[in-house]
Amino acid sequence: MVLRALGRPVTAAILTLTTFFAYGPQPARSDPGVGVPPRVRYDAAPAITWETCPEDEQVQCGTMRVPADWGAPYGPQIDVSLARRPAGDPKRRIGVLMVNPGGPGASAVTMALEAQPLSAEVGERFDIVGIDPRGVGRSAPILCDQALVDSKPSPLPASESEFARIATFNQRLAADCSSRSGPAFHHADSASVVRDMEAVRVALGEPQINFYGASYGTLLGQLYGEYYPQRLRGLVLDSVMDHSVDAGEFLTQAAEASQDSFDEFVAWCARDTRCVLRGHDVKAIWAKLMARAAAGTLVNPYDPPSRLTVWDLISAAFSAFYDPQWYSFAHYLQEAYAPAPATARRAVMPVDQTPYSFPAVVCQDWWLPVAGFAGYQDQLRALAVRAPQMLTSPLALTAVAGCLGWPRLPVNPQRAIQRATGPVLLVNSRHDPATAYTWARQVAMQLGPDARLLTYDGWGHVAYSHSTCVSRAVDRYLSDLTLPATGASCPAVEPEPYGVG
Repeated sequence: MVLRALGRPVTAAILTLTTFFAYGPQPARSDPGVGVPPRVRYDAAPAITWETCPEDEQVQCGTMRVPADWGAPYGPQIDVSLARRPAGDPKRRIGVLMVNPGGPGASAVTMALEAQPLSAEVGERFDIVGIDPRGVGRSAPILCDQALVDSKPSPLPASESEFARIATFNQRLAADCSSRSGPAFHHADSASVVRDMEAVRVALGEPQINFYGASYGTLLGQLYGEYYPQRLRGLVLDSVMDHSVDAGEFLTQAAEASQDSFDEFVAWCARDTRCVLRGHDVKAIWAKLMARAAAGTLVNPYDPPSRLTVWDLISAAFSAFYDPQWYSFAHYLQEAYAPAPATARRAVMPVDQTPYSFPAVVCQDWWLPVAGFAGYQDQLRALAVRAPQMLTSPLALTAVAGCLGWPRLPVNPQRAIQRATGPVLLVNSRHDPATAYTWARQVAMQLGPDARLLTYDGWGHVAYSHSTCVSRAVDRYLSDLTLPATGASCPAVEPEPYGVG
């Protein structure tokens, strides 16, 4: 998912047996949530068609045809796209490192092309392989009508009719996206992506892979480690999703993380002389901005004369906390509080359709029921007690609201992950706005004694990119599978200002 704040996109956004999948006899389906894929052997392993990537001649771009439904291998097929950046030092090459940046909806092909945020040392020792998950990027992308996507109702309904409109919209959206996207739309769950990953491993001829997943990509890593433990050498989970929590826990723990990030912003503003709101009551300013947003009178300082809603305002804050962009966000609040004279609003060129895989993926991976409008309102009131400024986690509430009325039940619903059978490294910021630190602790406990959580005592999402201490620990683990000491942590790094002025 991409949330926009301060004029800058921020990728947000939140997933046992060694088997071989193939075009063999049609397998029986496993029960949803059991976590054991059908036992299928290859008659003829899918092959990857390679060519030089136009963006970078040092990188190979590939396409592999796989079943849209791995439970029906003779049924419709889709093309999965990937990129491979060969290890820079072949003599020191360890193997393949598959990567996924999360989202859901972010491109792993782009991650491999840019080799970011991974260090040069990792690039020297590993072939970096990024597979765009089915429905994302270049892999049978899920496409939807742009105007319809833009008309999405607020996840903060004020009445039962507004609540009902969310479900009606979701049904219209699902029908529209399905009609534009082909068979990938109904098979975009993370378990199917993991089976694509295994097919790529077989096609590459690698006995084992390594995996680095960030944010929603950690769900792929958890599932791959559970399905194919013998095929996994090393596993890094950065900013961890907990796929065992129910709807209430998901919303509550995410809201607490969102509020914690707001509180950390307020604390920073009180100690840093470069905060333009220093010396002011930031929470009081925020309360007045929220009141104006609720009244429909808050002008967007970066796009006047358009108005900001409550949802817009908390979403802007949430996105600003990803890096975090504290300096820019303080300027944003200052300008919203005392806006400059309005200027003409910028024209936006119309677009017919847009890639939009978030609801299709999330609603196949998560069971997020609510007890009607009354239950939804009760949940929002409870969240507001735990998150008095942020009210909720925009990302988590988008997921819950986005699955209201969804036409199909999830095929990969929540459950506890099985214990790891090899060393797993988890890293998480203590003050991560999107993937709650609580989730990393809970997943580490589920994975058992072979898993180790390294805590970054700082802020922001995706710890590898925020701390040299974290990145060095991850690089060392990938090199020789050495885990940090139990309870290890990395010191916080104060964010530097950028994009100000």
